[in-house]
Amino acid sequence: MPKPVAVPGPSAVRDLFGRDKAVIGVVHCLALPGAPDHDGRAMDEIVARALADAEAYRAAGVDGLIVENHGDIPFAKPEDLGPETAAAMAVLTDRVRAASGLVTGVNVLANGALHALAVAAAAGGAFIRINQWANAYVANEGIVEGPAARALRYRAQLAAKAVRIFADVHVKHGAHAIVADRSVEEMARDVEFFYADVAIATGRRTGDAAALSELRTIAGATSLPVLVGSGVDTTNVGDILSLSDGVIIASSLKRDGVWWNPVDPDRAHAFMAEVRRLR
Repeated sequence: MPKPVAVPGPSAVRDLFGRDKAVIGVVHCLALPGAPDHDGRAMDEIVARALADAEAYRAAGVDGLIVENHGDIPFAKPEDLGPETAAAMAVLTDRVRAASGLVTGVNVLANGALHALAVAAAAGGAFIRINQWANAYVANEGIVEGPAARALRYRAQLAAKAVRIFADVHVKHGAHAIVADRSVEEMARDVEFFYADVAIATGRRTGDAAALSELRTIAGATSLPVLVGSGVDTTNVGDILSLSDGVIIASSLKRDGVWWNPVDPDRAHAFMAEVRRLR
């Protein structure tokens, strides 16, 4: 039988962040223990960098943060992620949340839904981002399957149903040949059908802007709030916010616009000034 249609509730974006048109800054962590580029770096140094970026975002006026292990390149598939990644991410997420006072989420790359839920449950994370929630695609890491069924059961086991699911619809850094016969509209409906709380539109890679045509398609196909998860800057945020419920941003707010650099306070303040003008 088809899944019953739920009575629409409050927007997960408004519910979490207290406003529409939310801005979520990404805390790109340095390489964590077990990652190729870690090289024995002390956790104190990793935490200090994360807290400095979180404070720069907070001072600029963002509405929330998401902690991401982007320094762990090349990313492992979920089944190859070790407990050390979840342990380090739990420490970082807890410290960032406590220091910033902002609503904080978790993204464990690549597609580590169970790890992210464990981190969120342990560290007070309010949401997780999963880049492939339903269906499957060919990622840089290989074939990645949507973990929705396992992840939702695991969330129930953790008694963590308050942790919201932010799910990419047509995820970057990969090819969608496996589901090439499914339209973007259908994939947007799929993440909603599998109990995601927010749908995310992205470009082709980190820092690449989402096509406005695809954003319109996703927003028109689902009743979920829609965020844009890559390539947002002061030049396009007006168009993007006119079609979406908010943005997840990092690269354009980093020094020299490069994702692995620290947050540039001047860039962050200028961006949030433009967002406040648009709001």
